[in-house]
Amino acid sequence: MIIPKLAYKNIVGAGLRTWLNVFVLSFAYVAIIWTQGLYEGMNRQASRAMIDYEVGGGQYWVDGYDPYDPFTFDDAHEKLPLQLRQLIDQDRAAPILVARGTIYPKGRIMSVQLKGIDPSQQIIGLPSSVLDQSDGGIPALIGSRMAKNSGLTRDDYVTLRWRDVNGTFDALDIHIVDVMRTTVSTIDVGQIWLPLDSLRKMTRLENEATIVVIDNEMNDIPTIAGWEFKDHDFLLKDIREVVQMKTVSASIIYLILLVLAMIAIFDTQVLSVFKRRKEIGTLMALGMTRWRVVKLFTLEGAMHGIIAIVIAAIYGIPLLIWFSKQGWAMPQSIDDYGFAIGEKLFPSYSLALIVGTIVLVLLTTTIVSYLPSSKISKINPTDALKGKSL
Repeated sequence: MIIPKLAYKNIVGAGLRTWLNVFVLSFAYVAIIWTQGLYEGMNRQASRAMIDYEVGGGQYWVDGYDPYDPFTFDDAHEKLPLQLRQLIDQDRAAPILVARGTIYPKGRIMSVQLKGIDPSQQIIGLPSSVLDQSDGGIPALIGSRMAKNSGLTRDDYVTLRWRDVNGTFDALDIHIVDVMRTTVSTIDVGQIWLPLDSLRKMTRLENEATIVVIDNEMNDIPTIAGWEFKDHDFLLKDIREVVQMKTVSASIIYLILLVLAMIAIFDTQVLSVFKRRKEIGTLMALGMTRWRVVKLFTLEGAMHGIIAIVIAAIYGIPLLIWFSKQGWAMPQSIDDYGFAIGEKLFPSYSLALIVGTIVLVLLTTTIVSYLPSSKISKINPTDALKGKSL
């Protein structure tokens, strides 16, 4: 126990130099945990919103459907097989029909995706029940982003043109019964939601669908010919890749903080070894082995990280808890990037994140402390007592 006691006494006796190093290290702890927690919260928040409002428990896509290629929509539809019809009848799945269309809001022309969904479905959180309400014309639901881009508002009528399965063009006025506000831009931008039966009649695609969304509680996923099942790993891949890219770029910031802290500790250890040459010689003359002296100086450096944990906990825990409850207000322009995270971003701090950060900083601090201390193993006790250079 003598080495830890000596190490603690020495770093406390160093005064201001020690506390400056400790504060920088504690700030590095808090900054790393807060930054990583912010991106983990972004990932969870966006994934949860997409699961609730679009993805459900996964989706069956008809062969040939590509949501990023509108030209596939004309052929991406099939009659529902028996297995999917049974799931729909049991309220465990919801079919969606996708088609192309054009609207003419206020004298302009605008290409849109038409999506038909059952107004009574309960699989996803889309407010489809409003599609049962209309005083005239076919009821339609749009999102706030779509409303902003098109200039449409609730209770507006707009002319819609589409082409049916035979290639025949037709047009009619649709009634915007509601404008939903959602964080999920993929069910909003450039899209108009219609009653499934109405869109099927318009396109002459009776009993057909493009996508079937299954219940989030469903575990037994059958294999169905002509339909490919897309799970959460596939459907949420884009969100996770964006968050991962942002996490890597953010690591540069706290890497700089960590490097600055390590340089400060390295310089402190070099100065300490140089100024305490006589002390080193005395300890070795009293019988302490070279490697125990090295251990003493290494432990002194590592203790900066240990004390920094305590300091970081004092001001970091209240700060991180406050952020997790209050959230971080996001700018309105975040909608332009398609992030499903709402007006506030709530950080998420996992035990693995906290422990991993502590281990990373302590390990780095110990290594940096050992490097200058290792020179002690080559010192001659007599030369050290005389104050000669190491």
